[in-house]
Amino acid sequence: MPELKRLAAGHAPAVLDFELANRTYFATSVPDRGDDFFDRFTDRYTALLAEQEAGSCAFYVLVAEDGSVLGRFNLYDLADGTANLGYRMAEQATGRGLATATVRELCRTATERHGLHTLRAATSHGNAASQKVLTKAGFVPIGPAAPTDLGGKSGTWYQLDLQP
Repeated sequence: MPELKRLAAGHAPAVLDFELANRTYFATSVPDRGDDFFDRFTDRYTALLAEQEAGSCAFYVLVAEDGSVLGRFNLYDLADGTANLGYRMAEQATGRGLATATVRELCRTATERHGLHTLRAATSHGNAASQKVLTKAGFVPIGPAAPTDLGGKSGTWYQLDLQP
């Protein structure tokens, strides 16, 4: 059974494998991270852990029984009880409800562990899978997302008011 875990230093090799193995798949729905991301992965990963330690973000990984990463789920721009949600799933893990179940679990964690009361997420108009996950998890559309919000694509912001 996959388990949602807070991002830690020991996850770095599995996260890199996840990003590399799914790079082409991710590029079909979200902007590519670019070669620099992979060339400077260790530095970037260390910076993520520092951001998490500072409390401005909370990063999670969905880990399979074999230790591989099936998904990344991020709460970022934490402030005043709100945060933005971003996530990506491995191609091999899609279509089974894992993303929806994990987003729901992260919503509970957002309230219980991080004291959040509102989550927002943006998705491009062409990313039907993310729209479906967000809707099934209880998010509702609240307005347009600009290309600056989505790496050059237009889309929609969704919001969920969390229950304590």
